[in-house]
Amino acid sequence: MNTATAPPAPLDAGPPGPARRTGPHALDVTDVRPLTADTAAVTLDVPAALRDVFRHRPGQHVTVRHHRDGAELRRTYSVCPPPRRPGTLRLVVKRAGPGGFGEHATTRLAPGDRLEVWPPAGHFAVPELPGAHHVLLAGGTGITPLAPMAAHALRRDPACRVSLVHSARTAADALLADEMAELKDEFVDRLTVLYVLTREDPGSGAGPLARRLDAAGLRRVLTAVDARPGPGTAFALCGPPGLTDTARRVLAEWGAEPSLVRWESFTSGDGPARPPEPAGPAPEAGQARVTALLDGRRRTATVLPHDPALLDALLRTHPDVPYACREGVCGSCRAKVLSGQVTADRQHALDEADLAAGYTLVCRARPRTPEITLDFDA
Repeated sequence: MNTATAPPAPLDAGPPGPARRTGPHALDVTDVRPLTADTAAVTLDVPAALRDVFRHRPGQHVTVRHHRDGAELRRTYSVCPPPRRPGTLRLVVKRAGPGGFGEHATTRLAPGDRLEVWPPAGHFAVPELPGAHHVLLAGGTGITPLAPMAAHALRRDPACRVSLVHSARTAADALLADEMAELKDEFVDRLTVLYVLTREDPGSGAGPLARRLDAAGLRRVLTAVDARPGPGTAFALCGPPGLTDTARRVLAEWGAEPSLVRWESFTSGDGPARPPEPAGPAPEAGQARVTALLDGRRRTATVLPHDPALLDALLRTHPDVPYACREGVCGSCRAKVLSGQVTADRQHALDEADLAAGYTLVCRARPRTPEITLDFDA
């Protein structure tokens, strides 16, 4: 009898497996490849035993933990699978400033190094809308979740159309341009790719889209890709908060279906994360008790008056609680409030439906009641 071993399934095939969120996994770096002057593609090997844990949907992200000078830094990166490389994760990392993980990854990280990586998370995705026109708007490294989302939509639905608009400083800064050109060759009749170059030399021949992608520029883009308001057009936006906020406002004025506008923002900050303050004597007045459900386990913590957010209280005794940016942008610490009440600063990663359903970002939330129960698994 002849037998054969099936090749490993791509990490983005099928629904995500039962990812363990209670801590990171150590993954080996297999390749670090410069993409532009300040970005690099980092490829990680995923052992067979962790394939289900790291199975993901296009649009999801992972959190990477890095230790430097005794401080812990966590950063989130969209999973951007390398073409025809099953069993790997690829992250596109940008150097945003000195002392952060981006600087380390683009200047010192090398094959053979190991990174601590949490399993994929996030809800950013194109909607299941047969025959839709998917308009994807990326700013800078915001292309990294949108590129795999475009490929997934085109391969899943032969009746759909995709228009991808990428705002970059110059043509040399346009990430993944070669891969998008290959995808365009594969789906020449159904994929449109436009580049908006904000700092390109006017004499470079870049054309009328060589300008800032402000509200007026966004309206020109909608016209250029023949996007029409209504239930057949869906939008996905990823970039800095200023870009996504402007795009959402323009789309609302233009008449886009609110439920078909998805977005994810990111922060460019890359400095050391602020560690949680140590527990110490504190007056009873103003304290609160928070109970968190994570991976089916119950965790409790006391929120002290000086705690900036619920996250700080939880991290004192439960360092496995998920978080990354601490700015309400990445959404890693999203949890549902099951009982009690919280108040929170602006939470970029949540939309109106999330807020109405009772979700909060623990890095931005403070207690309004003495007892609060959160569910990270919801």
